[in-house]
Amino acid sequence: MPNNNGGATGSVLFGTREQVGVGRGLAEFRAGRPVVVTGGGETLLCLPVEGLNKERLVAFRALCAPIAPRLVLTGLRARSLGIDADEPVALELMSDVDANMILALVADATSDHVFVPEPAGPAAIAAIDLVKLAQVLPAVLVAETTATMVKAFNPSIVTVEAEAVARFREKATLSLAIAGEAYVPLSSGVRTRFVVFRDAFGEDPVAVIVGTPDLSKPVPVRIHSACLTGDVFGSRRCDCGDQLNLAIKRIEEIGGGVVLYLAQEGRGLGLANKMRTYQMQDDGLDTVDANTTLGFDDDERDYGVAVRMLQMLGCTRVVLLTNNPAKLDGLAKAGIEIAGRMPLETPINADNRRYMAAKATRGGHQLGHVIAALAESAETDTQVARLVP
Repeated sequence: MPNNNGGATGSVLFGTREQVGVGRGLAEFRAGRPVVVTGGGETLLCLPVEGLNKERLVAFRALCAPIAPRLVLTGLRARSLGIDADEPVALELMSDVDANMILALVADATSDHVFVPEPAGPAAIAAIDLVKLAQVLPAVLVAETTATMVKAFNPSIVTVEAEAVARFREKATLSLAIAGEAYVPLSSGVRTRFVVFRDAFGEDPVAVIVGTPDLSKPVPVRIHSACLTGDVFGSRRCDCGDQLNLAIKRIEEIGGGVVLYLAQEGRGLGLANKMRTYQMQDDGLDTVDANTTLGFDDDERDYGVAVRMLQMLGCTRVVLLTNNPAKLDGLAKAGIEIAGRMPLETPINADNRRYMAAKATRGGHQLGHVIAALAESAETDTQVARLVP
């Protein structure tokens, strides 16, 4: 007979009810379907704003009736709209607010709509965290509901607990296991071994073992966030592809090391949101302001998965190939000994100049060659100005 009591054996093998709820909630949000989020005395019906149109808004309002939905935004997005907020806020939506107005509030660089905000509660904040984990637009429509109403929904709607969302990354990291590995020769002539990991929620980070690293010594390591545009298509808007190629070359010259390739596109925003920030950059914002204007932190990445991968590979002392101090701090705080740092200075071009400058001057990246180039350019501009009558 099947065991339906939710006992310890089932929890160990397949995850607890709370963990499974978060995994299912992520899938629902990515599919644009509503979920119920509970916590702090709240029970909210939540719909991601991603993909919102007239029909979906009408359907959600009907599902919430007679309660009017509210729009929950991150504190950063609220500030970009002129609202003084450090935490997520909820905006009451009148019946005449349509889908285009909501999308403007969520994704446009500016908005003319004026709303009176109120602090978001624990369940609403968890819904924002969940939608960010799903890597869709960081905003949700919410409406208060009850357990009785939840049971009446047909088809049934997934329920997610707020506290489980807060623990999601840690649980996902602990569930990492090696799924497969093989030797892969690269077009550059470098022979590598790809070790593919997988967590309980389907993410597939990869460790690329270059050469034969000596684990008894500090291992050269590059932590690289996936960049489809730069790594695969050679985009000139960033330096990601250049850094990846240079890191592999340096590691081979040293005699061996590891590249950790993580599914954290666009500094953790996801590919679609990265394109949205690119459009904002084309309209005049730099990379930092574009991210925060959309409602994200400048960098949404988490390096816990990298730490776990290194531990599973037996790398406890590393020399990090990076220009980013945040990576050094993240690994050191998690117990990885940082024996040194190797900079990766890549070419500056007309298309990535603003991006590189923002990383150096605002993001704290250690890019001495960029600072020098900016200083040289400023000096040249001054000299030219003096010559112009």
